[in-house]
Amino acid sequence: MLHRRQIIICIALALLFWGLATTYLHYLPGSLTGWRGDVGFLTSVPVALYCIWAVRRYAGLTREQLPSGALVVLGVAMLCDATALRWFSSLYSTDDRVCRVASAWLLWGYGVSALGALFFAWRRQADATL
Repeated sequence: MLHRRQIIICIALALLFWGLATTYLHYLPGSLTGWRGDVGFLTSVPVALYCIWAVRRYAGLTREQLPSGALVVLGVAMLCDATALRWFSSLYSTDDRVCRVASAWLLWGYGVSALGALFFAWRRQADATL
């Protein structure tokens, strides 16, 4: 289980990551459409994995705590995204198509992050048994 300090750090990181993604989408809305969108999806993989590494490092999570910490970060960020997309969609863009593609990009990032957290936790466990 996570300690209170770790939960607070995970929440703070979630808000930071959400703020950075929202700023990116707001100021560069065309970056996720056309061929640049394909590149954006691909380049988000290392960014999402870096975020999981940062959560583990800054929150001081053990291998066993990593999935729980990632769940806190992903849950908070998803709630922020859902709130923004439902009631404040102009934070992302005034164009519905851009908002739809941005939503897909956000979901993609959440999926990569969740699977990355599980993989890192599993890999560290496998390394420990060798």
